[in-house]
Amino acid sequence: MEVVKIGILGVAGVMLALQFKSIRPEISVYIGLAIGLIIFVYTVDGLFELIERMETLQKYMETGGSYFKLLFKAVGVTYICEFAASICKDAGYGTVAGQIEIFGKLTVLFMGMPVLMSIIENISTIAG
Repeated sequence: MEVVKIGILGVAGVMLALQFKSIRPEISVYIGLAIGLIIFVYTVDGLFELIERMETLQKYMETGGSYFKLLFKAVGVTYICEFAASICKDAGYGTVAGQIEIFGKLTVLFMGMPVLMSIIENISTIAG
């Protein structure tokens, strides 16, 4: 049911923002930002429940959950960068949005380097 609520909230917010877009465009951007932040808060609440379930799962894994932490950090980076880039696009700053997206992609790439190094070390150990 939360998905329906978020969907309705998003559509209602966009419809309201469209009403102000021709009269006062800056108010339209603020409405979009407010709706985005409200949805962000709902998303973060859902992530806490997911983290609790993943902590239960990581007890059964040998790695101690280090990969789960990396995964959650990567998801957080991508979500925040996408959110910020969307706001910039809505405000008409596509170039800034593009730079935020590139920064997010590079950050996730750098975050994945320890995993890649671990895989390479395991392969070299197996290969002898």
